[in-house]
Amino acid sequence: MNSAVSPADPVPVSGTRYSVAVRALCEFTAKAGDLDLRFTPSPTAQEGIIGHQKVAARRGDRYQTELSLSGDYGALTVRGRADGYDPVLRQLEEVKTYRGDLAAMPDNHRQLHWAQAKVYGWLLCQQLDLQQVTVVLVYFNVVSEKETPIRQVIKRKELQAFFERQCQLFIAWAEQELRHTATRNAALTALTFPHAEFRAGQRVLAESVYKAVSTGRCLMAQAPTGIGKTLGTLFPLLKAMPGCGTEKRGLDKLLFLTAKTPGRQLALDALNTLQRHTPQLPLRVLELVARDKACEHPDKACHGEACPLAKGFYDRLPDARHAALQQPWLDQAGVRAVALAHQVCPYYLSQELARWADAVIADYNYWFDLNALLFGLAQLNGWQVAVLVDEAHNMVERSRGMYSASLDQHTLAEVTSSAPDKVKKALQRLNRQWNALNKDQLAAYQAYEQPPVKFLTSLTGCITALSEHFNDNPQLAVDARLQNLYLELIGFARIAELFDEHFLFDITRRDIGRQRSRSRLSLRNVVPARFIGPRLQAPRSTVMFSATLRPQSFYSDLLGLPTGTVWIDVESPFDPDQLQVQIVSRISTRYNHRQASLAPIVELLAEQYRARPGNYLAFFSSFDYLQQVLELLRTLHPQLPVWSQAKGMSETERQAFVQRFTPHSQGIGFAVLGGAFGEGIDLPGARLIGAFIATLGLAQLNPVNEQFKQRMAALFGAGYDYTYLYPGLQKVVQAAGRVIRTRDDRGVVMLIDDRFAEPRVQRLLPDWWRLN
Repeated sequence: MNSAVSPADPVPVSGTRYSVAVRALCEFTAKAGDLDLRFTPSPTAQEGIIGHQKVAARRGDRYQTELSLSGDYGALTVRGRADGYDPVLRQLEEVKTYRGDLAAMPDNHRQLHWAQAKVYGWLLCQQLDLQQVTVVLVYFNVVSEKETPIRQVIKRKELQAFFERQCQLFIAWAEQELRHTATRNAALTALTFPHAEFRAGQRVLAESVYKAVSTGRCLMAQAPTGIGKTLGTLFPLLKAMPGCGTEKRGLDKLLFLTAKTPGRQLALDALNTLQRHTPQLPLRVLELVARDKACEHPDKACHGEACPLAKGFYDRLPDARHAALQQPWLDQAGVRAVALAHQVCPYYLSQELARWADAVIADYNYWFDLNALLFGLAQLNGWQVAVLVDEAHNMVERSRGMYSASLDQHTLAEVTSSAPDKVKKALQRLNRQWNALNKDQLAAYQAYEQPPVKFLTSLTGCITALSEHFNDNPQLAVDARLQNLYLELIGFARIAELFDEHFLFDITRRDIGRQRSRSRLSLRNVVPARFIGPRLQAPRSTVMFSATLRPQSFYSDLLGLPTGTVWIDVESPFDPDQLQVQIVSRISTRYNHRQASLAPIVELLAEQYRARPGNYLAFFSSFDYLQQVLELLRTLHPQLPVWSQAKGMSETERQAFVQRFTPHSQGIGFAVLGGAFGEGIDLPGARLIGAFIATLGLAQLNPVNEQFKQRMAALFGAGYDYTYLYPGLQKVVQAAGRVIRTRDDRGVVMLIDDRFAEPRVQRLLPDWWRLN
């Protein structure tokens, strides 16, 4: 432990108290040794809640659950809720849910659990004036539902001494945090907007965001592309952090959540603008990235015997944590530099720094999915947070993905062929159940009312067998395919437990010859409102913003927006004369008309380019359609410069595509609507002067989407609109929004399809467009 967190006498900082949760205190003071992920994947938050409830139900009426406890040490207030207490036995229980073999749990995990139990033990003795208490760690297996209790009878003095040691280790850090917060809040109170004036519409957006956080409301803000939404939402929330409106307590954290990498960069750029404008602003900015992008040793397993950055991770963490917070600009490169300097894992260092950052920029899943890190930390620590959801039109599809799962029988067959004997039998039993499903299904695709019970039972047995294998053989080199299958099986089982009328279960079968077949099983979330609604309600304020958030009913129904959600539609700062919107209704891009549309589209592109040479984007519904138009254009107009999006482009290749659009270049870039180039890229001025959109963006007509349509019709009475029309038109408006980015831009958008002339379609297009 370095000097920044060394034992110290409890000295208050300006009379201000620092509150810390028991678990957070112990994770700071009692974690030691290696980072070790060999113990099986943790139960989900929902599984943990159910596990705690089952333990409590076995205890009887006198058993007290969720017992609120707190105690002070100097300027420190330690608080939490003990899982359970039996006043007759004077027995305090700390319940921990787990999977797999308990004997495989690393010692440092058990050490942390005892630390939490002992701190609760002291708080209980102090509150009830007890001289001793029986402290019990109750390990509950979420699969077998077996309890394993481990007991200690501990004297009051011993518990008090342990509690004070933990507080002494933490209090210097707490005082540092109090000073940081006071300095940060003073600077934010004095913070001014970094530009001479707001853009048109930007002030309205900023004022609405400030009002939403002041009143604790959820805000849905539709605001046109190009007004500076990122800065227009970040600035008011930073101003609100010290406390605003009726809320005397300020915000602990500001979370900026994005769907794609470009959104993270825009947020970093906006915060960097504020930092340059106010150099003395002590704002800790953290960027969280996916594990595969942060991992330094992707060929190694996450434990000390395999990875050097996992070995002794928690022993080196205090120095790395202290060093990181001395240079508060912690984007991906900043975190990596600190991590490698202290030889710790960058990914897990960033997760630790999320506890201490002021502004965190991350993907949606860090707040909204089943195991969301930031949501879990906020609940544990009682943080007051404001959440910004960038490009919120993506939330429906991304949320569905978070609560869906699939399994492919081909993958199971491949893994089974080389699996160890002990697990091969369990995999084969699962495959037999799977084959029975294939045999019973007559059509290639079929949806069912419920997942099959026998298959799920076999699936649970397979998970248990794999858990035991990994726990019994920690020294074996990781079989990546077997481990990935194991995680997929767990994910599928977890989603199956959530299944209700808002899900689909379907089987897609394919024949492989000799009367044999294999299939893909899918659990598809259709309406994520049950899961997303509580996450939107939990923060002080959630602000969701995008250029395309209509109609309101679509988002209210599918995302479960809180009662009292405020909607605003920010007026566009752009003059209709800036954008020439042409509906080309003589062409149909329907699938059956594709071949006939090729030549007219090619001539339309070539004619516009001859009339006004410059940079254009041409969007199509699929790579196949794109390629057909591109080949014909190259044949008929070989002199016209073109470049094209390709399937599976790397981040470097995507950047190269965008970099072709320069102020002095000319040509047409071909892209798929809804892909990487339909939103999140900024090409102002001559970098982009027009877009051709040869599609309504409608989802493919297939059996899965038809099932979605049926379910939407049953739930909301708007099957076609909710499944096809609304999501498709959102993509169109987003793509068109690439053209006009500033008050000086001029451009053209050609909407190529006769359906764009329909009134119900035009009602979903931006009000400021003047349709020609």
